[in-house]
Amino acid sequence: QVQLVESGGGLVQAGGSLRLSCAASGRTFTGYTMGWFRQVPGKEREFVAAISWIGGNNFADSVKGRFTISRDNPKNTVYLQMNSLKPEDTAVYYCAASPSFVATMSGSEYSYWGQGTQVTVSS
Repeated sequence: QVQLVESGGGLVQAGGSLRLSCAASGRTFTGYTMGWFRQVPGKEREFVAAISWIGGNNFADSVKGRFTISRDNPKNTVYLQMNSLKPEDTAVYYCAASPSFVATMSGSEYSYWGQGTQVTVSS
């Protein structure tokens, strides 16, 4: 059974930092792109960041310069380091895996999804 389990969410003040982790299990993710998306109630899910198997990455314009993404392939784990957080970053953050060899931003190209972790940034 494929599982993506996110952790590291929580409550932080504006300007603070959080590091999200996503541990994947249940199959090999060799060659897969790993991505992060976020969603606020009543709004569509939006792309945040993605990293390909070989380390290529993409970021949403809203997080460029503040967020970084990395992965530990032997551990099947991907990380999202979030710095200089803003109240508008408040959302449920989802980890996802795509068979794409490039760091795709399209949610429709992701086959597996985690349950999400809440990030709340207070002003």
